[in-house]
Amino acid sequence: MRSVGVCLVILGAICWGVSGGIADILMNKGWNPVVISLYRGAVGFVCFFTWFLLRFKQNWTSSPRLYIWSSLAGVGVAGNFTFYFFTIQASSVAVASTLMYTAPVFVLVISFLLQIERPTWFKWGCILGVLIGIVMLTGAYNTNSLSVGLLGVTSGLAAGLSYALFIFGFKNASSIGKPQTTLTIAFFSFCLILLLIADMDEAASVMTSNDVGCFVLLGVLGAGISFILYVIGIQWTAPTTASMVAMVEPVTASLFGFLLIGDHLTIIQLLGMAIILVTVIVLSVKPSSSSIKSTYERKKKAV
Repeated sequence: MRSVGVCLVILGAICWGVSGGIADILMNKGWNPVVISLYRGAVGFVCFFTWFLLRFKQNWTSSPRLYIWSSLAGVGVAGNFTFYFFTIQASSVAVASTLMYTAPVFVLVISFLLQIERPTWFKWGCILGVLIGIVMLTGAYNTNSLSVGLLGVTSGLAAGLSYALFIFGFKNASSIGKPQTTLTIAFFSFCLILLLIADMDEAASVMTSNDVGCFVLLGVLGAGISFILYVIGIQWTAPTTASMVAMVEPVTASLFGFLLIGDHLTIIQLLGMAIILVTVIVLSVKPSSSSIKSTYERKKKAV
């Protein structure tokens, strides 16, 4: 089941990558990034709430822990999007995406502190390999064209930390309740937070614009389908593994931009994509330390 979980997480990340390309198109048309994020989450909430209502009696729960973890996951998603946009404003897209994907470092450290997973040289090597690939893919290695202040670095790391909070929130909530319930609560919290910071006049104008179809498609792919795949998949995947295999998102976004938007990829960017994909494949086929430990304990009890 672990391989199935990894595949579902990867499919969800591919949907995120495609939705990033759609969001790029909308931003090029002048739409505010926060408004785009709000609609992405709002359409996702409608999808999850409908899914929740289809089997209301089975999905309903009164567990306080489920509400707490799901709400924290929603805060993580909202924080990830918001700090990501702040980093773009303070620096550049390349720096923002690179700093945001420091999330595996936070996940690994938190997993170690909570004794969920045991850090190994293999995991550190995977993290380093993926981060190198992302730096090459985004072009953040060209320091001559980048100017990153304290605000940019702080908000970028905060985006990564928020992403880690999102992973842990969904992981714990999914172990308590149904995915439908988890997603509904999380994205309800997400919408409440973004409603407080979004430009409501611009948000209202979306409904009468010619781009409303793109907003709906963004929400269906970027939240509805992708998060359903992710939440189901993460139930069978370790948090550290899930955070790293989800990094196929920037690869997918780059391919989307190259094929449909007209962005060009350099040799270094292609090498970065290759490093990410190879690392993800190696990580996917290697059993986690927790799986090895549980197998050893079962054999020991059998003896």
